[in-house]
Amino acid sequence: MSIDSSRLQHRSTAAARAGTTAKWLVVGIGVVVAVVPFLWMLSVSFRTEQDLFENPASLIPQAWTLHGYIGVWEQLPFLRLLLNTVIFAGVTTVLTLVFDSLCAYALARMQFRGRNVAFVLVLATLMVPFQVTLIPVFIELFHLGWLNTYQGLIIPRATSAFGIFLLRQSFMSIPVELDEAARIDGAGHLRIYRQVILPLSKPALATVALLNFMALWNDLLWPLIVTSTPEMRTLPAGLTLFGGAHVTDHAVLLAGATISLLPLAIAFFLAQRYFVAGVATTGLK
Repeated sequence: MSIDSSRLQHRSTAAARAGTTAKWLVVGIGVVVAVVPFLWMLSVSFRTEQDLFENPASLIPQAWTLHGYIGVWEQLPFLRLLLNTVIFAGVTTVLTLVFDSLCAYALARMQFRGRNVAFVLVLATLMVPFQVTLIPVFIELFHLGWLNTYQGLIIPRATSAFGIFLLRQSFMSIPVELDEAARIDGAGHLRIYRQVILPLSKPALATVALLNFMALWNDLLWPLIVTSTPEMRTLPAGLTLFGGAHVTDHAVLLAGATISLLPLAIAFFLAQRYFVAGVATTGLK
């Protein structure tokens, strides 16, 4: 019996080690697949065109140069593109948090006829591709005179069905007894929303803010359709037009892309703790 039990223990230990090794192998492959394109982009931003075409797969430049980063400021209106992107992504994200959280509070905490139907309709919009509504929205902006303006960029993107869904699920996980205690103190819906619900939903709010900010910062199609002058372009649209309108200088193009990724990396690291907590604690009631 003792020999059999030791064999079983040895086999279970070996299986556990094999499982751990397999997990780390999968994680390692995933890290390589995710990181190598960024390393290549960073490498190209420091390389000459000759070096790039002679060794396109190399991650280490043969001759280091700052031509790409100097060219970003000389060949592109980079500060203007960066400012437009900050305004577009920042203001839209703030408006999304306000509108999505108000809508989510109504769907999670207020009792009214058709509440479930309204929530289903919100979820149904997730199945409609953004490209389907692009032409009608463009026509509306044309009649309003909002093409090539900040309000034309921001207002149509100021809500998110996914944000409403995520915040509603988070709000529903908060005990209703807290609302009742606040009502005893004379609080109305607005005060409960501001002083009870929002402070307890910081992880979910941070998750929605980070996901929206990243999507808006990297958005290419919408700014490319709505704007028509370099003064209103965002970074993705400006870099894309630069690459197509000139003999492409890959070092300049990828240096601009590298710089444009820095705010996203900073935002992710600052909100990482809340982001992980939001994903882990948001219920699916």
